[in-house]
Amino acid sequence: MKRGGSPTVREGVIRIISRPPARSGYCPAFTALVISSLILLLPSCREGIRRSGIPAGAQARLDSAIEDIDAGRNEKLYNEAADEWRREATLDQSKATFKILRDKLGNVRTRSLQTAREEQTATAPVPGHSLVVTYQTSFERGDGMETFTLVEHGGRWYLARYFVSSKALK
Repeated sequence: MKRGGSPTVREGVIRIISRPPARSGYCPAFTALVISSLILLLPSCREGIRRSGIPAGAQARLDSAIEDIDAGRNEKLYNEAADEWRREATLDQSKATFKILRDKLGNVRTRSLQTAREEQTATAPVPGHSLVVTYQTSFERGDGMETFTLVEHGGRWYLARYFVSSKALK
């Protein structure tokens, strides 16, 4: 460069962007691809971790519903349930169903979580953001599967359905 002169564009680019020799194994396109892939995959990994568990609010509501069912607090359970539950059954119908379950199966001995799956649907049986949790359950007079369906309304979770499947109910 001449004294008092300014670098040409070519000289400036060459000095600013220095490239390693071609034989070094460095590939800018491959590096950009790897970084882009990581940027895209990391949020989905966090999403997957969140989805594989039960959201905190839903877990609290589920625990409360299980305690109410086990303690026979059917009226409390019904009053705190989702509108979907109350549209399908009256308080008396709900109480009668729980009485049949208790008479035929007895009290719960153990529960083992089998699945917990969040869903976002626009169709029945429970439209909207819901969580379906299934337990393998041992009752006093038989084994069965309990399925709890919770639905989220306005950021709060509510029990929308409770279903028990057992050969002891036949």
